[in-house]
Amino acid sequence: METVALIFGSGTLMDFIGIPVDSPVRIPAEQFLTFRAYGAPPIIVALAAQGAFRGLMDTKTPLYAIGVGNLVNAILDAIFVFPLGLGVRGAALATVTSEYVIACILLWKLNSKVVIFSGKIIGGGMIRYLKSGGLLIGRTIAVLLTMTLSTSLAAREGPVPMAGHQLCLQVWLTISLLNDALALAGQALLATEYTKRNYKQARMVLYRVLQIGGVTGTALAIILFFGFGSFSSLFTDDPAVLGIAKSGVWFVAISQPINAVAFVVDGLYYGVSDFAYAAYSMFFAGAISSAFLLVAAPEFGLGGVWAGLILFMSLRAVAGLWR
Repeated sequence: METVALIFGSGTLMDFIGIPVDSPVRIPAEQFLTFRAYGAPPIIVALAAQGAFRGLMDTKTPLYAIGVGNLVNAILDAIFVFPLGLGVRGAALATVTSEYVIACILLWKLNSKVVIFSGKIIGGGMIRYLKSGGLLIGRTIAVLLTMTLSTSLAAREGPVPMAGHQLCLQVWLTISLLNDALALAGQALLATEYTKRNYKQARMVLYRVLQIGGVTGTALAIILFFGFGSFSSLFTDDPAVLGIAKSGVWFVAISQPINAVAFVVDGLYYGVSDFAYAAYSMFFAGAISSAFLLVAAPEFGLGGVWAGLILFMSLRAVAGLWR
């Protein structure tokens, strides 16, 4: 369903994002999205399989599978994008190929641990699964709407500001997701202790993961503040884009400790099956941040967009610590 929607709705989605038909970004964006759409099935299968391995306390198999897949992606990028001249289409094809590789490896390994293909889809826990899944889908939509709104507002600033924003956002997300890995480990450990009613040990896991996340986030903030110029030059040598990106160093650096706490508490919600609070708190954070973005971005440009994203992550962190 996602593949079909992305292929046939790419033009509508570009209009929604705010990229006009005559923009130099429009055609490459539509090409990337159309080819990237074919990766929807394997990436969802891979995410589900990773969740299964996490439930089995096996974090090693997904690491190897994703490592192999990303190596394939990097090699194909180097071949498709420039030597074969496929540009953004080549980048999309490389990513899609790697996603099928990852999904196949994970399913192959998971098949030795559980029955993957079964005629009994509807089971006793299906209602509980759908209820929890529905809450998490709603939570994910709240995150994506806020992030999409920020991208849309950045796109309206023009191609060069949009490129600078995307560079900042890529570094921001890449570094922040290091802390998300801590959250996943904490989630599995917390769930194990919580289901055994070892509440003292569960609390210890919670405190330790938050402490490690806070220290890691602070260290990453310092590294990014002083090294962001070097990171930026890995993406482009365009001085206009680099100038925009370097103006976002405060956004990328200051938000790292906040992101660390926000990502860690996200994982801890799941460890104790607190899906309702995870969803409703995200609706609240997304609504407030989106309203802020709509007011601040037209007034302050990219500075308003970045401030809105920092507010979004701050509200997520505060909601998690309060809980």
